[in-house]
Amino acid sequence: MIRGMHAMFYSSEDRALREFIRDKLQLPGADTGDGWLIFDAPEADLGVHPTDGVAPPSGTADVSFYCDEIEQTVAELTGRGVEFTGPIEDHGYGLVTHFHVPGGFTVQLYEPRYGK
Repeated sequence: MIRGMHAMFYSSEDRALREFIRDKLQLPGADTGDGWLIFDAPEADLGVHPTDGVAPPSGTADVSFYCDEIEQTVAELTGRGVEFTGPIEDHGYGLVTHFHVPGGFTVQLYEPRYGK
């Protein structure tokens, strides 16, 4: 029986991204050797979104983080040096923003409006 889900980020700055997740996002985890950290996710959900096959292409996977109080979470993360791409916006399903991570990409942070 499935008992969990493993998500992955691929980054050209993998060590720096692991340190970012450990130090700035403060997710707990285990060092499996040579600084290779596997992080514990406190909770997860999985959504399946439609695509027209162009943007994003079918088969694309995405990882985002969610929180209860987005304004407070953004303030805490900003205090730890996390850089956000823009203001918090209402996307219908929740309040959304994105932040930069090592490797030259961004990750979504949102406060869901749907029941958890």
